[in-house]
Amino acid sequence: MITRGLAVTLAAAFVVLGVTAYWAQAQTTRPSMPPAAAASAPAPKAAPMDKAALQIDGSTTVGPIAVEFVEAFKKLHPDVTITCKQTGSGDGAAALIDGRCQIATMSRFMKPEEFKSAVEKGEMPVAHAIAMDGVCMIVHPSNPVKALTIAQVHDIYTGKIANWKELGGMDAPIVVVSRDTSSGTYETFTHFVMGKDKLFDKVEYVNANPQAHARVSTTAGAIGYVGLGFVDTKVKALPIDGVMPSRKTVQAGTYPMTRPLFLFTNGYPKLGSVEHAFCTFYLTEQGQKIIEAKGFVPVTSY
Repeated sequence: MITRGLAVTLAAAFVVLGVTAYWAQAQTTRPSMPPAAAASAPAPKAAPMDKAALQIDGSTTVGPIAVEFVEAFKKLHPDVTITCKQTGSGDGAAALIDGRCQIATMSRFMKPEEFKSAVEKGEMPVAHAIAMDGVCMIVHPSNPVKALTIAQVHDIYTGKIANWKELGGMDAPIVVVSRDTSSGTYETFTHFVMGKDKLFDKVEYVNANPQAHARVSTTAGAIGYVGLGFVDTKVKALPIDGVMPSRKTVQAGTYPMTRPLFLFTNGYPKLGSVEHAFCTFYLTEQGQKIIEAKGFVPVTSY
């Protein structure tokens, strides 16, 4: 089944990546010792969870999952102190690299330049894919347009198509809404839709999924894009290239703008640590239920 195959592939890939990064980090940072001493040396222990503090920062798309994870996690570990910010994927990556958080929530993979900056500071970012998502094109429910192609969305965001009547809709200007450039959702959208082309100068930028949703839900001529978990009855999601965004099409990978959602850590978390417990919470049945309840697609199937 595709779901299980996807889950196994993702899990295997990131476990290998994480363990490799952890091993490499350990080999380069631990002091050398005689073989006899090495054999008898105790393994490093993670800090007790009741004394732990955890800072999380990043994506506004992954944010709702992270916030619910925090609430559930606190019930299991009431003495753990956790703060969770939603400032954008780019800000989350910067916070992780600068040591201002232990976990960065990201709706895109880290960029090469972010990895380079991390390595230059002696850090090794490791990705944990916790869910799947689709970037959904949304319009006001009253908009009669029923579907779009990637090419049409591209032309809307470059200003080539400026009126809904050009797409078989009402005679009204298109109000074009985009996420801000530090957003992982923006990065995903430009990857799938824009390529190397720039958004035109009349595009409105908002800094979070709820703001994009609010602008479109209250503006008859607006179009924007949000994560799958932000689609509700107040907006209308449009099929893209003939495929409607849904859990089924995201799970199958047939929706054209499907992406994984990530947690990033500096190295693979120590087993038994609060970071490890939090980063693997998505593998639990409770974690899966939270991901599903937020409208995203889990990588597990209980």
